[in-house]
Amino acid sequence: MPRVHNARKNIREKQAVLAPVSPESVGMNSAQLQCVSDHLRTRYIEPGKIPGCSTLVARRGQVCFVDVQGQRDVERATPMTQDSIVRIYSMTKPVTSIALMTLHEKGLFSLDDPVHRFIPQWRDLQVWQAGSYPLFATRPAARAMTVRDLFMHTSGLTYDFMRASNIDYAYRKAQVGLPRTGYTTAQMIDELAGLPLEFSPGERWNYSLATDVLGYLIEVISGQSLPDFLHSTVFAPLGMHDTAFDVGPDKLERFASCYERNLNKEMVLNDDGQNSRYRQGEVTFYSGGGGLVSTLGDYYRFCQMLLNGGTLAGARVIGSRTLRLMTSNHIPGGADLTTFATGSFSESANEGVGFGLGFATLVDPVRNGHPASAGTFYWGGLASTIFWVDPVEELVVVFLTQLMPSSTFDFRGQLENIIYAAID
Repeated sequence: MPRVHNARKNIREKQAVLAPVSPESVGMNSAQLQCVSDHLRTRYIEPGKIPGCSTLVARRGQVCFVDVQGQRDVERATPMTQDSIVRIYSMTKPVTSIALMTLHEKGLFSLDDPVHRFIPQWRDLQVWQAGSYPLFATRPAARAMTVRDLFMHTSGLTYDFMRASNIDYAYRKAQVGLPRTGYTTAQMIDELAGLPLEFSPGERWNYSLATDVLGYLIEVISGQSLPDFLHSTVFAPLGMHDTAFDVGPDKLERFASCYERNLNKEMVLNDDGQNSRYRQGEVTFYSGGGGLVSTLGDYYRFCQMLLNGGTLAGARVIGSRTLRLMTSNHIPGGADLTTFATGSFSESANEGVGFGLGFATLVDPVRNGHPASAGTFYWGGLASTIFWVDPVEELVVVFLTQLMPSSTFDFRGQLENIIYAAID
């Protein structure tokens, strides 16, 4: 047993140290990259707008910039470190999407399969016409919801926090998809079967619990629990040893606290890292849409695998053609989200941005107003975490902090502007 413990400790210590190469060796400018650190320190850390943050830039397969500053726990004055564990919330979605598509590669489902093939109680879903919870007037959906609809957020589902319709009010009232001890994804599936859709599948784009449903499909199709499947399919092959749905007692000291910005623009504690619902034994709802915790090094390895076309250090997670399909724009007519999206929240701006199978994808940089290349794909999380992968520039960026909501500050746009200016 001590030998196993020491082996795990050595793995963790190796992962915790990210030793960057010279930015100039991969065509980046050191002085300009230093502007990332200066910007985050003077605009956000010193004024107390965020607790702490870590930023990683990699190009041509080499990490060339790592910046860690501030605190992972303000109350205990604990510094942010490279191996700090954070809630990545919706950055879970690309992980779940990749995992499910490995089952697609085994021929176990088609994108155009009706969801009721795997969830029989969803065979005759209805669409809202009038009324409020629990009394609705409904009509039959124009067509069946497909697995592609779930990947694309065109399913007609929603989120409780949208505050835009009677349906998201119903989600709030019934606590649908709200993580809590004892709650399970199977319960969520049954609850959703009894509620109307916002619209007929395929008609619009609306950010939603759809990826949580994808996580449930992984369990149905594979016969494994979602945590076990993600571990064997993604985390173990990539060496993502700190990524999971909960935090074990041996890692709790590295778990960051999470904060939120209140109406007075003050940063207040939302979830104490040392007394969190993420503690091992507390989690029963394995949210494929937002339940993972991870580290800077772990999520970088996932992103580098994506940039490499599905492989990392000899481990193959997914095929390059499958990945290309996932990161292409699937919105009808090649349109961007401005013409197809509804609802009041997303982890992305809509201008110049399309959507694929679990990823936003940049289709028009000029319309978007930032310098990333067309074909860049990305997403973010509720606590203001972000990543992007730019295949044209062979660039990966990961930014982690713990401040909700993600719409508070435009970290993506600001970091894009600074980092792309560093490309020689």
